[in-house]
Amino acid sequence: MTTTVTPAGGAASPPGASATGTSAVGSTRKPTPRELRRVRAASFAGTTIEFYDFFIYGTAAALVFPTVFFPALGSGAALVASFATFGVGFVARPVGSIFFGHFGDRIGRKQSLISTLLIMGVATVLMGLIPPSDQIGIAAPIILVTLRFLQGFAVGGEWAGAALLTAEYAPKDKRGLYGAFPQLGTPAGMFLANTTFLVSALVAGDSSEAFLSYGWRIPFVASALLIAIGLWVRLSIAETPAFVQAQAAAEEARRRDAEIAAAPGGGKDTQGVDGADSADAVRPRERSPFIDVFRFQAREVLLASGCLVMLFAFFHTSTSFLTSYASDPEGIGLPRTVVLSINMLAAVVLGVTVVLAGWLSDRFGRRRLLIFGFATGTVWALFIFPVISIGTGAAFALAQCLTLLFYACAYGPLGSYLPELFKPRYRYTGAGLGYNIGGILGGGIVPILASAISASYGGTGIGLLLSATGVISLVCAWLLRETRGQALDHEEPAETPLTKEPASVGV
Repeated sequence: MTTTVTPAGGAASPPGASATGTSAVGSTRKPTPRELRRVRAASFAGTTIEFYDFFIYGTAAALVFPTVFFPALGSGAALVASFATFGVGFVARPVGSIFFGHFGDRIGRKQSLISTLLIMGVATVLMGLIPPSDQIGIAAPIILVTLRFLQGFAVGGEWAGAALLTAEYAPKDKRGLYGAFPQLGTPAGMFLANTTFLVSALVAGDSSEAFLSYGWRIPFVASALLIAIGLWVRLSIAETPAFVQAQAAAEEARRRDAEIAAAPGGGKDTQGVDGADSADAVRPRERSPFIDVFRFQAREVLLASGCLVMLFAFFHTSTSFLTSYASDPEGIGLPRTVVLSINMLAAVVLGVTVVLAGWLSDRFGRRRLLIFGFATGTVWALFIFPVISIGTGAAFALAQCLTLLFYACAYGPLGSYLPELFKPRYRYTGAGLGYNIGGILGGGIVPILASAISASYGGTGIGLLLSATGVISLVCAWLLRETRGQALDHEEPAETPLTKEPASVGV
């Protein structure tokens, strides 16, 4: 059993901190209001750009790619193939979360976030330059899939880093509100993506050859300007205080280990608490963040992934599949400009609700908001297609806005909730894996299933599929613990591998 020294009037010291609190670990200063504004701007700007890039792909996959890259297939098969390339990005996300999570937990949040932005930007611009299949044949979809993988790889490291950036800077009593800023990148990116496609459609013509030839490419190439702005913002911020403190704790622990090893007998005769070696009493043995997060908090990773299943399913079904269904002449047959305008309205509803939900989570708890969002979403899923089937623009607008409203009730608090679930040593990795494994299940697989189910069972089958994802997320949220009000700037020294003693269920 390991004990922790607690300074008078303070919280337990992290491993490696002195009892007096005078080490580097305990000297982290409070961020200034100007620094907090920069952090909010950096997290918002970065995720806006990342999700803009991601959403223009989703919009193009619904409206353009079946014709440009899969012309030899029938309309239904081409749409399925197009959404399959969309799913490739979700398969790449956990790979990116492991890669960038490792370096984000080891060398810093800031450097990883700069890298994700650059990779995402280059991949997106190059997508806008791919010749169509009728010019280079099968090479066109192969290049598209490769760039899509790189795009998803970068997004896999982006969200967790942006969420940690605000959560680790934020005041404890406002962390839910601050955590909503990276979440705002989702509706902002959606709004910008639909705006650029709308402008392109108006300039090139709603259904003309010009739009299919070059109009759809404008949003992809235009992202280069947004990437430059995002890099400028992110280069202006410092590393998070919690990461600096965790690194100082690890460095102090390594120094003490070295002193013990250099002592007579190599530290073998130096006993710590309860007869343990002093080095072990200082800190647990360091491993890869990926190994440690599954060794100590695999349960949280899996349950967090389950929470994300409904969110990804709702959002990407709404923004990709329903967009295609509404504009397809065999579906509702609304003009493309009308569909894009309605999506812009839905993005505004999403943004307002995200901020409100984050603010409410500081008062009522993250877990309660998640449970509310999942429960209402589970019921609403059964009514989405009956409403859309009315066939008017107003009905489509109502369905989109309500779908994203219930989604936002749970999505808003996630920017603070997932970082709070994990310890500093592997927080980037844990939050990223939880987010992106859920992305594969809800965002990669469900839209493909929805396309296939639609042909046989129509909207009723899709509604049941979405409702089932809501039940999964509701159960997972119920099994997780509440995190509102807990500190993020210290490491609990006593850890028990799950293979020896499973964590208790917090309800």
